[in-house]
Order: sequence, then structure tokens, then C-alpha cells
Amino acid sequence: MAVTAATAPAAQAHRPGPAQGGKATPAIVDSTRHGGNTVALTFDDGPNPADTPRLLQVLREQHVKAVFCLWGDHVEAHPELVRKIVAGGHTLCNHSMHHDDMGAWSEKEIRADLRRTSAAIRKAAPGARIPYFRAPYGSWGKSPEVAAGLGMQPLGWRLVVGDWDPPGTDELVSRLEEGLSPGAVVLLHDGGGDRSQTVEAVERIIPKLRSEGWRFDRPARRG
Repeated sequence: MAVTAATAPAAQAHRPGPAQGGKATPAIVDSTRHGGNTVALTFDDGPNPADTPRLLQVLREQHVKAVFCLWGDHVEAHPELVRKIVAGGHTLCNHSMHHDDMGAWSEKEIRADLRRTSAAIRKAAPGARIPYFRAPYGSWGKSPEVAAGLGMQPLGWRLVVGDWDPPGTDELVSRLEEGLSPGAVVLLHDGGGDRSQTVEAVERIIPKLRSEGWRFDRPARRG
């Protein structure tokens, strides 16, 4: 069975639905830009030299653009992979510097961390746009307001399939198939451990969903 946001660790807060245009807002986006039978793939905790390059190859071959939520420590360790993500036309998301739980942090502490992470990303890929922020563990605290003030839309999810504890590729494919709903943002991982099963599941699920009439979209720009 698919693991949804409600059963994921530190489930995200629910906020008003998306609206397009204007400045970033504190509302947490969990839907696609166009709705209907669309899905947005997002990947957390990279870049990861073991699995991110293969994932990028799969997405390139399948002509799908995704969002990569980057962990600052990994950005500093593997800046060349950040450049490959950008070169592939994918969207970047700030996922904090050290993947700490920010739920009880002050606005000042959060702002310093987000700025440091964005600076690391832009050092790796000068001029890169970072339109989203996702809180580690979905522990948002005061981070949505801070992120919006820095021009980043908080990015949540509607489906998370529990790939942080790899259950097998077949199980991940089943969770994706069973858990998808129209317009869903899906949370997956390309870092933080062995993500080879995730890459294999993505390679299998994309053509299957396309054959069923699904389209691949980006998350909503604003909430």
C-alpha cells in the first residue's frame, strides 16, 4: 500500500490550495501546475554519485523533467552533479544544509540555513534558479514564511512511497500505481542511501503511466 503524506514521518501541514503567479507564499504546494491526470516527480536528499547520474539518464531518455531537492552538504561534496541536474533542464529546490529538523527553529536560524544552502547551490551552478524549499522530514515549523520571504515556494507532496527504507522495486512500483491521484506531487529520493530501487521503479513507472494517459508536469508555482 502506498505511504501517503499523512503517514510519512513528521507529516506536512495542510495549507490553502495552489494559485498561479505573484510572489512566493507560505502555502505549501502539493499539486501540479495543470491538474487533471498529471504527476510531478520530486527527488530529495541528493545529489548522490551512486544513483543521481543514472536517474538523470532515465529522465532524459523518458523526456521527463523533475524537481531535485538538494541537501547542502551533498551539494558541496558533488557540485558537478548539481550542474548536471541543471543542464538536464530540471528544477532545483533548497532542502536545507544538513537535513536538520527545523520544526522548533527560530526564523533567524532558518533564514541563515536556507541562505547558506542556496549559496552552496549557486556556487556549484552559478545563476541557478531555486524556486522551491522543502523542509526535512516535513517538519515545517516557521520555515514556510521564511522560505517565501526568500522567494522560495514551500514544496510539499501528496504521495510519498517510503523509499527511504527500500522495500523492493516491485513494491515501489505498486505503491506508485496505487497511491497516485490526479495532480499529485510525488516525493521520492535520489540520495540519503542506496536509491537504486527508486531509479529502477521510476524507469518502469514512467512508460506505464504514459500508456494509461498520465502526463508529467511541474509542481504549482505558488500556493
